[in-house]
Order: sequence, then structure tokens, then C-alpha cells
Amino acid sequence: MPLPIAALDFAAPHGFEGEAPLGCRVLVPWKGELRVGLVVGEAKGGATRTRLREVVHLLDEPAAPWVPPATVRGVCGWAQDARIPAGLIWGDLLGVGWTPDYDHAVRAVSEADLSPFGADTPDEEWREASLFSPLLLDAVREQGLLEERFCPRPRFVTRIRAREPFEVPPSARTVSAIGAQPWETVDAALRERSEWQALNASETAGLPPLTLKQASALEWLRGHGPVTGLPGWARGAGVGAAVVRRVVEAGYAREVRRPQAPPAIWHWLREHGPVPSLNAWAQGAGVSLLEVSRLLNAGGADYTFAEAPPPPAWRWLREHGPTETLSAWAQGAGVSPGAVSALVGKGWAEYLQQPAPPPELPAPQPTPDPRPAEELLALTSDLLPETGEWRLHGGREGARWLALAPRLTRLLAQGRGVLVLVPDRATLARAWEGLSGYAEVAGTRAAQLTGLLTPRQREEAWRQIREGEARLVIGSPHALGAPLSNLALVVVLEEGSDAYKLLSGSRAFVPDLAARVAREWGAALGNVGTVPAVESAGLPGVVLAPPRTRVHIVDYSRPTEQAQLGPLSSPHLTPQGQGYPLSHDLARLLRQVQERGRQAALLAPRRGYSALLRCPGCESVPQCKNCDIPLRFHHETRRMTCHQCGYGQGVPDRCDECGEQMWKARGPGTEWIAQEVTRLLPGMPVYRLDRDHQDNLAPLYAGESGVVVGTPLLLSRVCPPDLALIGVTLADTWLGVSDFRASERYHRMLRQLAAWHPRRAPLLVVQTFQGDHPALRVLADGRDALAYPAAEAQVRRELLYPPAVRLAQIEVSARDKERACAAAQAVADALHGAGATEPEILGPAPSPVARLRGVYPYHLLLRARSDARLAELLGVLDTRSWSARVRVDVNPRAIWIDNQVGQQPW
Repeated sequence: MPLPIAALDFAAPHGFEGEAPLGCRVLVPWKGELRVGLVVGEAKGGATRTRLREVVHLLDEPAAPWVPPATVRGVCGWAQDARIPAGLIWGDLLGVGWTPDYDHAVRAVSEADLSPFGADTPDEEWREASLFSPLLLDAVREQGLLEERFCPRPRFVTRIRAREPFEVPPSARTVSAIGAQPWETVDAALRERSEWQALNASETAGLPPLTLKQASALEWLRGHGPVTGLPGWARGAGVGAAVVRRVVEAGYAREVRRPQAPPAIWHWLREHGPVPSLNAWAQGAGVSLLEVSRLLNAGGADYTFAEAPPPPAWRWLREHGPTETLSAWAQGAGVSPGAVSALVGKGWAEYLQQPAPPPELPAPQPTPDPRPAEELLALTSDLLPETGEWRLHGGREGARWLALAPRLTRLLAQGRGVLVLVPDRATLARAWEGLSGYAEVAGTRAAQLTGLLTPRQREEAWRQIREGEARLVIGSPHALGAPLSNLALVVVLEEGSDAYKLLSGSRAFVPDLAARVAREWGAALGNVGTVPAVESAGLPGVVLAPPRTRVHIVDYSRPTEQAQLGPLSSPHLTPQGQGYPLSHDLARLLRQVQERGRQAALLAPRRGYSALLRCPGCESVPQCKNCDIPLRFHHETRRMTCHQCGYGQGVPDRCDECGEQMWKARGPGTEWIAQEVTRLLPGMPVYRLDRDHQDNLAPLYAGESGVVVGTPLLLSRVCPPDLALIGVTLADTWLGVSDFRASERYHRMLRQLAAWHPRRAPLLVVQTFQGDHPALRVLADGRDALAYPAAEAQVRRELLYPPAVRLAQIEVSARDKERACAAAQAVADALHGAGATEPEILGPAPSPVARLRGVYPYHLLLRARSDARLAELLGVLDTRSWSARVRVDVNPRAIWIDNQVGQQPW
């Protein structure tokens, strides 16, 4: 299981017959629940051995294991020799398969009485296991009274689709509107108007006489009538309403009803309607709401139901959908999320469950190789050794791909598997671009397998590899367990990179695991990179001609011999006057870069502003309260931080020792150098790239002029296209590390910087106090990539360091210094008592950092002539318990490395 424990012994599932299904996943009971485990072997001791429990279910068919058995044997064999729990290393390496999706159903065994377990227990009908407590099920399971059924759970996704118009509810498809009605159907009171007309003299004979006012009102009506309404008649005649009313009552006038023409608001509605509301009608006709209401109540208009036009967002979804989310729909249709949510509520769209499509994987890149497939498959094109382990180094990356392509293509065409391991993201991107296209040439597919993929993408890549669709796998250490069939070649790119060291509990060095797995498969192991690791220097192989390199060395130790350095040739000047951290030569070249609109990259030895702050009076340096190292100063935040444990504090007002108020910064970092460049080149864009601060380098990649200042994290990025200058501000920092591999790392970094640009050779300026160091001179003199590693290998053989011996570091640590020291000495005495010789043990000695995160570590180094002898020595650690924590690191990549100098891992 992916836990920091050794492999556990479980009995086979009930009814299982045959050998242990090596590499298959199983479900096992663990602390009251079911956990996924990986079968790594068959327990020794047979039936007499004590087993924990019985395996509940086998997730994979024995004929198609999740991890190839050869890979399992190789990894577990390495873990056993290194005294590392199998669960720890598999938890680091296997990134797929620990959390399978399955439907789990349970029922009680026929006629079983589960009442002692409680009232709510499974019966004889299949029920979802999630309905019951895991602890209850485990208790019933342990008594053998539970039947269980496991089925793979199909994966579904939720999508939003547009409904067909006939599927939309009528209430959503229709809208109410106000339309004009035929004028003949309008209420007569509105359709006809009432008028008063005076009778002539012949018609009024015999009627009662009128008063003078009444007679005057009648004469006015005869002259001006007919009129509408009695009030209008009264106003026109200049009399009161009672007077005209008496004239009517006397019979001298009569009411006449005449048809009335439709009003303008009726004509407007007939022409522009229907309209959605009274307000819209009133606003369109330019009248008051009262007038349109009066006409509506009189029957001149009425509410009708009309077919609603489909919303524009629905039309977009019907054309471009289904979509994954409401936000995606709203963004595509150009409306708000609330609008599309309302459409779903009204029934214009619906949520749909459908089988999940396979996730999109990185697409293979077309190969730039101009050679036809026939030439690639020909044996004459393959210049690499036909041995179990070989190397290919030197040249530019493109040249190495061309040299590797015939071997890779030929094996893939034979139906064999090829695994390519990469140490970091930048190498992954370049390897994928340069090698993935050869899979198609050989009639197969390439798959990428790294932690950068999503869990679903990793599962899909794993499926393609497991089913034989992809036979070329390029990836991180996660790819080491890939279920390739018939593995023929394992390629380790940049095999000396410290990024291969897993920083989690196992501390495994991936190239060691790759070598062990390749041996189990009977596959070849190829080491490919810029420069060979010292351990690979003695292998048969091919060294390509070095690319054109331009190197300029600024040797601070010889200022009088370098007149061209200007102020640096005056030894009496202060360090600032000597051209530090930017020498006179580097400053002059940076000005040329600005004048010509080019690009430059400066490598700083550390992040932050400076390595430390020092009191000018007493030389006191502020220290971390948890570690015995100085605090690093960060100018932007005005804080001092420990880069080991993370402790931080503000800058003290004065020195705690002498009271001095001034501080002097020592050891420039990225912040300091970036400020120097900004002062030197006004108006020039300056970027920073380190673990604390990562500027957007898009303008540089677009070809704009600028300077980027960074740590070796720069090498994990693509090289700027117009790079003309690379400066290493203080190369000695990489040499000043107390590790026998320090010069090898330094040489590799210089080689990688020189070959960083894929086509041209930027000028490499190295500022150093060790201008004659062999790691630098072989590059400046134009020698090939094997020159320095071969010479270093000879020195290490004389000093009994790898590759002459196998190395392991034992770290004994405790929070009490005396306790840690005593325990370390006890470990050394036990090793000597078991027969270890003096050359085989170095130490114990305090760590170069005597206190780290509040713990005092002591180190012992074991040097053995073989893996078997190293395993024998490490076996002594298992013979007794120790009074302090004891950790083993086989093939340590850093006896002590400042984490600002080492290469950045995944």
C-alpha cells in the first residue's frame, strides 16, 4: 500500500487458485476500511506464516496486471537492498490506480444471523455498501459472514444541451401580448358619440314656452349645433347647465348618436402591435397609460398569446452545444450566467448525463527528421552500441535526437516498448517535441506520463499503454511503472541530474531504479544528455562533436593580468569598485545588448537579495533560530528568511552584539543583481526568475529586448529566441559546496548553459576566482563532453568514491545534540563490530549544518565495492533499535547542497 511501511502479508481471496498475481491491484481490509494495494510477491514461509487478513477483491486480471511483474521485481529488489519500505517507494512512483472507481454492493451470507452486530445490518438482498458503516462491514467481513460484489463504475459527465422546440414547455414557448380588436366589436359607448341637435320651428309647435335664457340657448344650438354633450352646449351658449337641461326636458332638442372614427392609439396598435405590455403601447403611441387602459377596457384591444421567438442564447447552444457548464454557455452566447440559468429553469435547455469522453492528451509532435522511414529502420543508420548499457552525449539536443532515432524507431517497429525518462519539465517538453513523432513512423503511438497531467489524463494514458495502443512512453519518474509490454529500451535523459532524486520519503535516485528495472526486463539502458555523469563515463557509447561555444572568463583572482577588466585591475579598490557583482566586461557587454536590442540572461547563485547581512563593527551575522545558518535578506519584503526551515524576521534596528546600526549585505542574490542591472541599463526591461519571484517572460519569448536574472531554475524554461549573452555572476558558489559531486554539477551546468539555445551560441561570461578550474577549462578549450567526466572518474577511483564504490549515507538525528552524537557513534560501532573496515566507513561527523530545523544530524558514509556488500552493511541497522532517528540514503546526490544552488526538481 502507498504507506511508509514494508509489504504486508495477506491471504489470497476466497476461491483464488494459482500463483500470486504479481503487479495486480487488490482491495484489502485496513483499519476498518478497504484500501488498494499492489501485489509485489508471494510471502515466504507458506501456510505457517502469520497473515493479516484475506484479500477482499482482485481488481485486475492476472493476465493483465496493473504494473508489469518485471518492473515490480526490479523496484522491490532495489527497495530491499536500500532498506526502504516497499510502500514508500511505490507511493512515490505509482501515480495512477490507487483510487479506482467501483460500485460496491454487499449482502449477508445465506441464513447468517447478523443481529449481534446491531439492528441496521445487511440482509440477503444486494444493497449499496455506502448504506452501512465501514466499521460494521469490516466486523461482519472478518467473521466471514459478508458477500461482496465489485463492479467498475462507468464514468459520466454532465452537459447542458438545447431542447428541441417541441420539447420546450408551452408556457415558455408562448408569450402574452396586447393586440388591436376589430373596431366594430368595441363598446358602443366608445365607438359612437352622442350629439345634441335643436328641433326646427315646425317641430316645436305646441310645446310649452321657454324663458328668455332658454330661448337664447336654443337659438345658439340652432346656429352652432349639433354639439357633443350638454356641458359643451352650455359653455357655448353662455348659460348654466340647468338651463340647457330644461330646454331638453321641454322637448326643444334631441340626442343623436353618430359613428365615431377609431382613435390614433387604436391605429398605432393595429399597425405596430401586438405589444408585450400597456406601458409599451402607451410609450409607443405617445399617450398616457390611462388612455390605453380605457381603450382596452372598452374592447378596442385585448390580450392574445403568440409563439415566442427562440432566445438567441438557445440558438447559440443548439449550434455549439452541449456545453460543460453554465458559465461556458453564457460566455459563448455573450450573456450573463443568470440569463442562461433562467432559460434552463423555463425549459429551453436541460442537464444531460452522458458517458465521459476520453480526456485530451498531449498531441505527438511531427518529427523534424528529414530521413525516410526506410532509412531510420535500417541497421546501418544505428550507430549506438548493441550492449546492455550505453551512452550518447555531446552536441546539441537536436543532434542527439537524430542519433537516437534509428534505435528507437527500429525497436518500436518490432512491436517492442521504449521508455524515456526525463528529470524536469523543460527536458520533458524538448524530448516530447523531438522524439514523440518517431512513434507514428514506427506505426504506434507516443504517450506522455507525468504529474503535470490531470488524474483523468494519467488514467487514459495508462489505459493506452496497458492496451498496447502506445509503445513509446516519455515521462517523469511516474512513467517508470508504465505497463509497457516487451520493454526493450529504457532511456534516461540527463542521467546525472539531481532532479532525479525523489525528495519525498524514499529518497530514491531514479536512474538507479531504471537500471534495476531494465536488468529485470533484459532491456538495454541508454544514458543520453548534454554531458555524461561520471558514473556513465566508462560505458561504451557515442560522443558527438561539441557545439560551437564562446566562453569569456573573468578571473577575479588575477586582476593585474587582465587589463581589459578596467577598474578590476586596481587591487586597492573596494569590492564595489572592482566591478562586483557585475564585472567591467560583463557591464560593457550588457550595454551592447541594450544598444542592439538583444537579450541576456544572468545566473545568480541564490534567490533573495543577499546571502546574509553582516555587522561592519563586530562581523556578527543574524542566524536562524532553528538552524545553524545565516538568514537570507530579501530586499522587496525587507525581511530575513531561512531557506531551510522557512523561519523569518524583520531586519533588526541594530546589532545584538555591539549595537551597530548599519548592516552590510554579502553574497548577492537575484534581487541584488536585478537592481544592479536596472541601474546599469536605464529603460531596459529586467525580469526575475527564482522560487520566490517568477516574472512573466512572454515579452522575451516574443523577441523583445530584455535581461532575465535567475537561479538555475532558468534552465527549466525555454531559451529566449534572441539570446546573445549569458552571464554566470559568481561561479565559485557552485564549487564551494561540501560535496564530492560539486565540480561535476558545475561542469554540467556550464555545458547546459552553452547549449541552451538550440541554434546559436550566445557568449558565455563566467565570473570566478577559479579561472583555471578543469571543469571550466575543458569547455573554454573546446574539448568534448567526455573529457571532464573521464578525468573526474579517475580521481574518484583513487579516492574511493562512485563510480568506484557504492555509496550510502546514514543520517542519525535527534533534538538533543549529545543524544544524536551518541547514537551515531553506536551505529558506527555496530558496523565495525559486524566486520566493516575503515575504508568502508567515513564518520560519524556532524552535518555541515550542525542544526537543521531544530534537529542535530550526524552523518556516516558507507562505501562498498558492490551492491551486495552495501546491502550487507545496511542490514546491520535492522539488528537492533536506536536511540535516535536513523535514515538511509542510497546513492546520495548531495552530502550537503544549499537548496538555492541545486537544480530544481519536478
